[in-house]
Amino acid sequence: MAKVILLSQYPLPYAKIGSWTNMYKSYLQGKHQIDYIICENPEERFPNVKYEIVENTFYLKVRRRLHNFFRIGFIDALEKVIAENKGEKFIIQVIDNFNIAVRINEMLVRKGIRKDCAIQVFYHGFAPFIDIHKFKNFYENIDELVLLTNGSYKAHKAFYTVFPCKVSLLPNGIDTKKFYKPTNIQQQNLKAAHGYEGKKVFIWCSQDRPKKGLSLMLEAWKKVYEQHKDIVFLVIGAKRDVSIDGVVFMGRIPNTELPEFYQMADCYLFPTLCHEGFGLSLIEALNCGCYCIASKAGGVPEVLHQGKYGKLIENPNFVSEWETAINDYLSGKEKPVYGDGEMYTITEWISNINAIISNAKNNIS
Repeated sequence: MAKVILLSQYPLPYAKIGSWTNMYKSYLQGKHQIDYIICENPEERFPNVKYEIVENTFYLKVRRRLHNFFRIGFIDALEKVIAENKGEKFIIQVIDNFNIAVRINEMLVRKGIRKDCAIQVFYHGFAPFIDIHKFKNFYENIDELVLLTNGSYKAHKAFYTVFPCKVSLLPNGIDTKKFYKPTNIQQQNLKAAHGYEGKKVFIWCSQDRPKKGLSLMLEAWKKVYEQHKDIVFLVIGAKRDVSIDGVVFMGRIPNTELPEFYQMADCYLFPTLCHEGFGLSLIEALNCGCYCIASKAGGVPEVLHQGKYGKLIENPNFVSEWETAINDYLSGKEKPVYGDGEMYTITEWISNINAIISNAKNNIS
């Protein structure tokens, strides 16, 4: 049976916040199909998988300069694993790094073992990323591209006139034992505990970068607050030195504490100004019972089932559209619709990635 090798640009487990790294943590803590992880040295290691560590040595720094390739240590480590398992077949997983995938293909061809290997590239963005003029025949030289949404697949299919590789879908998943809809009493108790009793609670949760749309949202909020005083806007992940009526800048909050803020909230605001691959915080909010108002961009419409589970903003760069959507929600014009159960669970994600690996093993054996 083929060996499965995962190349990760981040140490696994990853000590900091990261969406896909959290999913792999859940996966690798249980029954999984990964044989090797190639990464930099993590603070701790998963006990049921082998590691090949990329050491940041002086020799590696020299090789990076000579080959003009920062990740060459990963290729060295992969060659070592292949040499130690001579005669085996391999499934090689690469996450969000197309350049590494190109170098892996070149190395496998050079060694004469390309036919015994399958390269799977996992892409967590949305829009086509590869410059086909720079990376000629890229999609012919990988075996499978794994995307987050069907919308992303359609974008790729429309962009490239030649798109000759297998595609699979792997939507993100979350731990619904932590992110779940509270009862009305539980929600009211959480509001009271945080001092927001009797208020409609709105939240935004992200890094404070222009493409995340916080400044635009704050402008819309000021206008909404002129008419509604029984509301509060909790900004999680940002800490600005300004005072805005009805806005509380929470700064960074530990992941372990995030669920109760979603569960306390009535409405989640997702004003992204870029094509998000998926929007992990959206499914966290959805599963906690939040009404979602989000940009109609990237993978967001698919996550919200084309607006069934929230309001999609057609023109997210227009402040007036956000102001109208929030006022419509507060006036009762927009009625929240909730799913019939858990959505986008980590259990589903684990089942789907195992199916992707199993299919690759069957095709290469």
